[in-house]
Formats: sequence, structure tokens, C-alpha cells
Amino acid sequence: MRYQSFLIKYAEIGIKGKNRNFFEESLVQQMKIALHRCEGKFRVYRFSGRVFVAVDSAHYDFDEVVGALQHVFGIVGICPMQIQDVIPYEELQEKVVQFFGEEYPEQTRKGLTFKVHCRRLAKNYPMDSQEINAALGEALLGAYPETAVDVHEPKVMVHVEIRERIYLYTHTIPGAGGLPVGSGGKAMLLLSGGIDSPVAGWMMARRGLKLDAVYFNAPPYTSERALQKVVDLAATVSAYTGPIYLHNINFTEIQLYIYEKCPHDELTIIMRRYMMRIAEAIARKTECGALITGESLGQVASQTMRSLECTNAVCTLPVFRPLIGNDKEEIIGISKKIGTYDTSILPYEDCCTIFVAKHPVTKPILDVIARHEHNLDEKIDEMVERALETDEVIIVDRDGRKN
Repeated sequence: MRYQSFLIKYAEIGIKGKNRNFFEESLVQQMKIALHRCEGKFRVYRFSGRVFVAVDSAHYDFDEVVGALQHVFGIVGICPMQIQDVIPYEELQEKVVQFFGEEYPEQTRKGLTFKVHCRRLAKNYPMDSQEINAALGEALLGAYPETAVDVHEPKVMVHVEIRERIYLYTHTIPGAGGLPVGSGGKAMLLLSGGIDSPVAGWMMARRGLKLDAVYFNAPPYTSERALQKVVDLAATVSAYTGPIYLHNINFTEIQLYIYEKCPHDELTIIMRRYMMRIAEAIARKTECGALITGESLGQVASQTMRSLECTNAVCTLPVFRPLIGNDKEEIIGISKKIGTYDTSILPYEDCCTIFVAKHPVTKPILDVIARHEHNLDEKIDEMVERALETDEVIIVDRDGRKN
């Protein structure tokens, strides 16, 4: 069946009060960007508190369009529709019976239950909603006696909306939910090659954040393949977020100096503190309002409550940790859902795993960590400046590296 339009359903946006227009417009803009990649011509517009996608092409790829819309945060449902001019009830009944038969062929109708739900916004239509519900239900049962009405838990809801035109639909395809990307500002994701950080970025983008990302490289201890792995992860996430500016930082000199000067059981914490300092410096330069990490409470030694206190102490920007209460299996489940898992488990080490201590401290004391950092003297500040100068900005979209 060829659908002429799609009704776009949202949830949270509908309770935004006076800010609703802003969020709706943000959603419309993200949908236009997503559909720009699809073959065909489409119009995205708002009308009477609804968002629609009109198809202005004779031919288009239905699966491609739905797939693009399913990657737009803010959409909870995608409803393929047929639209026609307002017509007398007799003609409407004929159209609805025909539409139902095309949507559900004979081999799928046995035992199928349905309910008709009419919304008559055009008050000059001669029948009201309840009358139309009853009449259309009777007509559908007469045409398809193998079906049955179930007003409580129907398998199919036949929607009929009578507005300036008549809209018919029965399917609601799930969307990604959340809020439109960019409606909540911009944040800097500390992106590694592991499972957690891409999921954390995806989750915060789902709350409306535009993402930049920073990756800490450690050549020659990490390979070009490790960097490519991170680029591939960013590309997968960018299918939901739009292009990501990935900042590739050479962290080798700092790691080796910390390894030489600091207690080995504190290596992970102190290295992490310098990563946060550098990430915050880049975030402020690029007008990001927060940092995002993939930390989950208690998952590893650097993610205990005391350890997180030590890393937080060097930041003045908010640090978002959306995975903080998730266990590993839950995180893996999300990574498989969004398509990052298979890339994350590729065996290319990043700097965090190469320089990990054999017996890391799990209950670090902030004053002790800060005192031991004094062993690094003024040289470490110079190294941080040199690391920031190595910043290679890689623009990544769903097709991969763009520059």
C-alpha cells in the first residue's frame, strides 16, 4: 500500500506548556535533516497540535523513510496514513472497509480483533464520533466476519480523524522517544572504545543534548585501528545525533609521566583526573555545557563512590553519568539495540586499558590524591598544554569520517 502521509506522535513534548512550540519546531528540524537523506520529496509541518510528514513524490522507499524517522529523538510513534477529502458517510464507510482489507489481507484476518476510534474535529460533519464508531464497526464486521470487535484490548485500532480532511491509519510504528537533539544544549562525551561510553552518549542525546566527543589516544601504545574503532562508534551514534565533532588528543606523554611519578595503585584515578581537566578545557572552548561519561557505580575500581568524588573534584562543569545505576547486562542490551556492541568488543586497546594498575585503589582519599599529584610539579601543566595543541578534530557522521 502507498501511504500519502505520516502522522508523527510525541509524548513528553506535549506537556511542555509555553515551551511546546520550541520543542515541536526542534523536532520538525531534526526530521527534515533525517529525511533529507531519503530518496523522494517530503514536507514536514505542524498543524493543529500535530506533526505530519507529507509525501510529495510518486515513488519513495517506505522502509527507508520509517528507518530515518526511527532515528529521530522526540518521536514515539510513526503512523502511516491515507488522506482524502471530507466525504459523506456512505463513501467514508466504503473507503474504511477497503483500507482495512488492504492493511490486513485475508490470511491475517482470522481471529483479528479491532476497535474503531473516530475523532470528529470538523463539528459540521453530520454524524458524531460515537455514531461513526458504531456504524463503521458494524460495517467492518459485515465485510470481514472472521474478525471481532474488542473495545478493551483490540489487536488493531482503526483510527479515523475528520478534520479539514479525513485521515485513516491503523499502525503505530515505535520511535526512539526522548527529546529532539539540540533542544537541551550541547555536551562533551568522553568517548573510549568500550561498551559504556557510546551508550552514555546515546542516552544523553535522547534527552535533547547535541554531542561533541573527546578521545584520548596513546601512540605508539594504541594503534590506528583503535582510533578507527572510536570513529566507527561515533558514526553509529551520529545516526541518531547528527554529525559529531570528535577531538582526538595525544595523551601518551601525560600517562608516562604519571606512571613515573605517582603511586601505581592511584594511576587510574590520577590519569582520569587529567582526562577530565582536558575534556573540560575543550568543552569550554567549544561551548559545551557539561561532560558525559560512561561510568556505572561500582563497575570498576575507578567508578566507586570515592573514586568518582576524586574525579569530580577537578571539574566545574556538570558531569552527566546516565549509566550510573545500570548493570553491565543492561548496558550491553542498549548497546546491541543501538548498534554499537559489535564494534565495542573489537580487540583494539585504548589508553585506559593499557595503563591500568594491577591493584587499583578502590577507596581513594581526595587529599591524598591531590598531594600525590604535586609530584608532577609544573611539568604536568606544560604537558596538558601540549596535549591540547595536539587536538585533531575529526568530523564524523553516519557514513564515517568526513575529513
